[in-house]
Amino acid sequence: MRVKENVEIKQTEKKRGKKRSLILKIFGGIIAALVLFLGIVFVVHVISKGLEKDKIEAYGQYVQVDGKKMNVSIQGSGEQTIVLLPGQGTASPVLDFKLLIDQLTPDYKVVTIEPFGYGLSDQTDQERTTENIVREIHEAAEQLGLNRYILMGHSIAGLYSVSYVDRYPDEVIAFVGIDSSVPNQPGMDVKLPLKSLQFLQSSGLMRLAKKLSADPYAPMAYDEHTKEQMNLISNRVSSNSTMTNELKHLGSNFKNAENMTYPRELPVLLFVQSNNEHNPQWLPLHEQQAAKSAQGKMIPMEGSHYLHHTKFKEIAEQFKAFMKELQLQ
Repeated sequence: MRVKENVEIKQTEKKRGKKRSLILKIFGGIIAALVLFLGIVFVVHVISKGLEKDKIEAYGQYVQVDGKKMNVSIQGSGEQTIVLLPGQGTASPVLDFKLLIDQLTPDYKVVTIEPFGYGLSDQTDQERTTENIVREIHEAAEQLGLNRYILMGHSIAGLYSVSYVDRYPDEVIAFVGIDSSVPNQPGMDVKLPLKSLQFLQSSGLMRLAKKLSADPYAPMAYDEHTKEQMNLISNRVSSNSTMTNELKHLGSNFKNAENMTYPRELPVLLFVQSNNEHNPQWLPLHEQQAAKSAQGKMIPMEGSHYLHHTKFKEIAEQFKAFMKELQLQ
């Protein structure tokens, strides 16, 4: 009886051993396939970056800031100058703003600045604090001989612009925000998965995801060549170390500016997304910001956060009308 039990026990253990071995083989096979997949994605990413580098066409001109090259674009020849600043993570500010710039240049000189880490500008090891970013942008403006201009910015540029005006009040004659950030907006103290973002970019998984997704520029009015160039530059600069460092400082930059406002005498025009479902306070926050200016105005617009992608004609028209009203006073 005991012999029979021992045999059954051994057979059971043998079966279990085979099952464990099979499970380990399957698990090992999955790991191997995953490693192979990631390896192929990475190799394709590296090769593609090399091939794409030569396809990116230069635009604008370089100015020297902190011994590095910062790319700027000067278009139009109007008497008044607009200094245009991008939102956080915009791969190619000059091309991203193209539709709006084309509407503005018949009447204004438009200077688009690509901060370090953006577009064709160099990267930098300087911490992406508001203080450093504002100083670098001003140095670029100074290199171009600009001393009186309208500051126009999208998204995070709204945060930097408050500090910019505070530091250089005699240079900025008006601020125009395109769904721009406000210093006291909620939810900016969250910790972002920066290492994961860098991994997705450096591994090539970000490129793969973009390849499998619909082209975000497809339905927009950009010409095909501009769309291609924006995608090429996006593959090159997205989540680079300079942009990632800016995200690292996002919470502290907002915290340090939470009580800052524009001077009451500064004209402020805010184009604001009216259908922001993620932040019900978005419109009231901008209403409050505009109300603090003696010549403040808020214009709600339905669209995405990137209002200038689809509302570029309306933005240009409303902006010109606003500036005309100021000149009549």
